[in-house]
Amino acid sequence: MLVIALTGGIGSGKSLAGEYFRALGAIVIDSDQSARDVIERGSEGFDEIVLRFGDQILRNGEIDRKKLAEIVFADSQARLDLEAITHPRIREAFEEVVKSAPDDAIIINQIPLLVETQGKYRFDLVIVITAPESLRRERLIKRGLGSADITQRISAQVSDDLRIAQADFVITNDGDSDRLLRQIEQLWFAELIPQNSGKA
Repeated sequence: MLVIALTGGIGSGKSLAGEYFRALGAIVIDSDQSARDVIERGSEGFDEIVLRFGDQILRNGEIDRKKLAEIVFADSQARLDLEAITHPRIREAFEEVVKSAPDDAIIINQIPLLVETQGKYRFDLVIVITAPESLRRERLIKRGLGSADITQRISAQVSDDLRIAQADFVITNDGDSDRLLRQIEQLWFAELIPQNSGKA
């Protein structure tokens, strides 16, 4: 079994890369989706977040993720408080997937804040997706984010240089989706499959 972290800054293309790895046969876990799951209404995470941030973050009885994001990206202590609630639950969900996976699985965790949370030790390998900031901004604008919001979110994350310093493999996503797919296929067949076979 290989347990791999797939990380990169917002707008770098982690989600698309994860889809390609899944199509090749990896078990892919999206930490952003896990973060949504652990604060669903009725969960302990939901109750703790409402206790910490108040009813202002609720909309029709559900957590308004846009409102919560506005709060935590403008206040570093609020962001730390949110992470203290969500991160242990996200890790627990990930560990359950690893425990139940086949012995020969390649498990990839899309984890935006790998460096920020000092999480490298939990993984056999780290793959970093990079892209120029100007291109990342273009992608995020197309996703409906405003310029100020994008700047806040990018500023809240570490630089690509710090991510690359922890990487075993780097994929540069500065072209079209076909180029990204070719890089992922090369990495999968030339590196990940042989390494996994060697560990079996």
